[in-house]
Amino acid sequence: MKRLPILFSILFLVMLGFGIIIPVMPYYAESLGATEAIFGWLMASYSIMQFIFSPIWGKISDRIGRKPVLLIGISGYIITFSMFAFANQLWELFFARILAGILSSATLPTAMAVVADTTSEEDRGKGMGILGAGMGLGFIFGPAIGGILSKYSILGMERLATPFLFTAALSIIPFIMTLFLLPESLSKDKGKRKPTQKKYRFAITYGHLTIVYLTAFIVSFTLAGLEGTFAYFAKDRTGVTSHDLGYIFAIMGIASAFVQGGVIGKLIKKYGEEKTIKLGLLISSVGFLLIIFAHSFFTMALFLAIFGMGNGMMRPSISSLISKKTKSGQGIAIGVMDSMDSLGRMIGPPLAGSLYLYFMDTPYILGAVLTFVFMILFHVFYQ
Repeated sequence: MKRLPILFSILFLVMLGFGIIIPVMPYYAESLGATEAIFGWLMASYSIMQFIFSPIWGKISDRIGRKPVLLIGISGYIITFSMFAFANQLWELFFARILAGILSSATLPTAMAVVADTTSEEDRGKGMGILGAGMGLGFIFGPAIGGILSKYSILGMERLATPFLFTAALSIIPFIMTLFLLPESLSKDKGKRKPTQKKYRFAITYGHLTIVYLTAFIVSFTLAGLEGTFAYFAKDRTGVTSHDLGYIFAIMGIASAFVQGGVIGKLIKKYGEEKTIKLGLLISSVGFLLIIFAHSFFTMALFLAIFGMGNGMMRPSISSLISKKTKSGQGIAIGVMDSMDSLGRMIGPPLAGSLYLYFMDTPYILGAVLTFVFMILFHVFYQ
C-alpha cells in the first residue's frame, strides 16, 4: 500500500497531461485538414496499437518487472506529445498517434498490476479506485488547463500546439518519480515463474470472465464514442468554445474522481464488484440519455457529470474483479482487459463520428441502449 501514493501521483500527472489535449485535439486536427470522420480514425489509430500491445507489455512486465515497463510507457508520452507539437501535416499526427499507442499502452495496465501485486483482495477495489481517482483528478484540471493554454503561442508555434508541448514537458515529472521513487513490486520468484500463457492469452473466451471482459469493451466503446463526438456536439448544440469544453470535461472529472477516490472502495466492500458494475452501467445509461436533452453550458456539464459518476464506478470494479479471479500473471490478465478497453476505443470514435454525421444524437442513444443491455447481460451471465 506504500506504493499507492506514488502511483496516484504518477497517474495524476500522466492523465493531467492527457486531459490537457482533450479539448484541443479536435480543433488541432481540424486545422490540419481532418474532418469529423478522419478525426475518428485518428483517435482509433491510438487504440488499435493499444489493443495489440497492451497484453504484450503485460506479459513483459510479468517477466522483467513493472518498473522498467512503466518507464517505457511514460517515455512514450514525452516523445509523442513533442511530435504532436511540431506536426505540420495530418500524416504526422497519425504517425505520432500510432507511436503513442505502442509505447504508452505500457502505462496503465502495469500500474494496475503493481496494485494487484501489493494489495490484499479486501483492499484491491480501494487500490484500483485510488488509481482511478488520480486519473480522474488529472481530468479535472487537464481540460481546463488545455483550454487556457490553447489561447497562447510559444516559440512562434501555432497556439493550438502549445498544450502538446506543455504536456511533453510535464510528462518528465512522472518519469523521474518512477525512476527514483517507485520500488519494484514484482518479486524475483514471480518474475521467474512462467504463468500459464494460453490461459491468459485467451482469457476472454472462458468462464465467468468472458462477460467481464466484454463489459470492459462496451464501457470503453461507448465512452470513446462520446469523447470522439462531444466537442462537435457541444459546439453544434450550444456553440461552446474549446475553452468552455475544457471546463465541461473538468466537471465530469470531478464527479468521476469523487466516486473513485471516496465512494468506490466502500461500495465494493459492501456490495461487491458485481453489483457496483451493474449500478455503474445503469447510471451511465441514464447519463447518455440526459446528454441528448442538454441545451446550455450548465446542462451539458451536469449531464456529463452524471455520466462520469457511472463510468467512474466501472473501471476500478472491473479491474479489481479480474485481478481477484487471476491467481498468477497479473500483468497479462490486466493487459487483456486493457486490450478490450483499447478495442472499444478503436471502434468507438470512427463509428460514432459516422453516426454523428447522420444524426447528431445517435452516438448517445446507442450508448444508452448498449450500457443498459449490458447491465442486464451482466446480471444474467455473471452468477
